[in-house]
Amino acid sequence: MTVQVELWQLISLVVSLMLAFLGFAFGAGRMLLSQIDRRLNERFEVMEKELQGWSGLERDFLKFQAALPLQYVRREDFVRNQTVIEAKLDALAIKIETLQLKGQK
Repeated sequence: MTVQVELWQLISLVVSLMLAFLGFAFGAGRMLLSQIDRRLNERFEVMEKELQGWSGLERDFLKFQAALPLQYVRREDFVRNQTVIEAKLDALAIKIETLQLKGQK
C-alpha cells in the first residue's frame, strides 16, 4: 500500500501548516503582549496610588511643621521663662521676709 501525493498537494499542505503555525504564533504573541500591557498598567496604577500616598504624607508633614511653633514651646524658651518666674518668686519671697522681719520689731 503506497500513498501517492502530488506536488501541488504537498505544497498546499506545507503552506497550510506554515500559515497555521504563524497564526498560532501571532495569536500567542498578541496574547502575551496584552498580558504584559495589563500588568504594566496595574503597576503604574499602584505607583500612582503610592505617589498620592506620599504626597498626602508630605502635605500632612508640612501642616504639622506649620502648626508646631503655635502648639509647642522649645525647651530653651521654657527654661528661660521658668528661670524668670522663679527669680520673680525669689524676689517676692525676699520682700515678704523683710516685711515680716520689720513687723516683728
